Amino acid sequence: MIDPKNLPTNSLVPPVHIERLIADRKSYPFQQALRLPPLTHDLEIDYTGLSFVIPQKAQFRYRLEGRDKDWLDPGTRRQAFYTDLHPGRYRFHVIASNNDGVWNSSGAWLEFTIEPALYQTWWLETISAILALAVLAWAIRHRMLIVAQNIHARLAERLDERERIARELHDTLLQGVLSASIQLDLAEDQLAKDSPVKGLVQHALATLRYVTEESRTALRTLRFQDSENNDLAKAFQRIKQEFPHKNNVVFSVVAQGAARAVRTEIRNEIYRIGREAILNAYAHSEAATIEVEIQYARTQLSLLVRDDGRGIDSSILQGGRDGHWGLAGMRERSERIGATLKVRSRADAGTEIELMVPGHIAFEDDTDDSTPRWLRWLGREGFNGSENKARGKQNEH
Repeated sequence: MIDPKNLPTNSLVPPVHIERLIADRKSYPFQQALRLPPLTHDLEIDYTGLSFVIPQKAQFRYRLEGRDKDWLDPGTRRQAFYTDLHPGRYRFHVIASNNDGVWNSSGAWLEFTIEPALYQTWWLETISAILALAVLAWAIRHRMLIVAQNIHARLAERLDERERIARELHDTLLQGVLSASIQLDLAEDQLAKDSPVKGLVQHALATLRYVTEESRTALRTLRFQDSENNDLAKAFQRIKQEFPHKNNVVFSVVAQGAARAVRTEIRNEIYRIGREAILNAYAHSEAATIEVEIQYARTQLSLLVRDDGRGIDSSILQGGRDGHWGLAGMRERSERIGATLKVRSRADAGTEIELMVPGHIAFEDDTDDSTPRWLRWLGREGFNGSENKARGKQNEH
């Protein structure tokens, strides 16, 4: 007889038992803190629920802590399978319910550890990562050195060419102008005071003197003397002497940071870019104040020329002025030495010209702290070798 109102229910919580663990076809008896050999791939865990009413209706759920984020529902299956587990510590937890859905939430658990192989140990992985970073840093450093060597080689060639042109101009054009000036001076002395051509000769003499002085100035700029301009701050400070008629302009040069030796070719280009910026400020800006800042930083050399003048028109800032090559020349020089040039200006708000040269290009004693000491040593040895070759060729010329 069955009373539908009083159907019997199974309220007994089913015990859960883990029977064994099979790793790579090798069976291990149930025990806590089990340690499995390295490179264990296939893992099977057998478990069961002790329900004697209708055992085939027992349901299971399990989770492998360290691998599974959520509970897995295998239904009535009494095995859990895992493949390609990484080395580490794991905790297998399984729960079960009887035929009436009464769950044993505590269940059973098993802790085990898969030992790492030699190449899977943390210390070997750390060493490998450090070596990989070191190789990457060396490759980056080597590439930077190659770029710097190419830049300095081109600049050395240009320096030799400028020296040759300067010598030829001095020995031919300037000497010829001086000779003509002397002959005109002698002719002017032999002319009578009331001679109608005396004024023309005097005017020609004045023109020749002006041309001679301008030529000498151009030659001084073309032949940048290292002994006189080794200090960039002093070199820029002397530019003020070229504008004695503008004593009302406040001109200052400030150097920040510990001064470092700058490579000759790079120093020449920095001087010419800064000189062009200062000359433009004096000649065109109508500024009351012109400031020059040189900063020796750890990773770069920066030059800032600032004035409070009338600024540069946006169209000229983008395309330059017809017949004038100041901004274009500064940009070309900065590109040749691998530097960054920024020109900031607004109408009636002054102009700022900033030049930034990477340290590995600018400094002879580039000691970037972010690069390991042995890499810096390799970099200096490689660069010094190429630089010595370039200087040897220059001395031959």
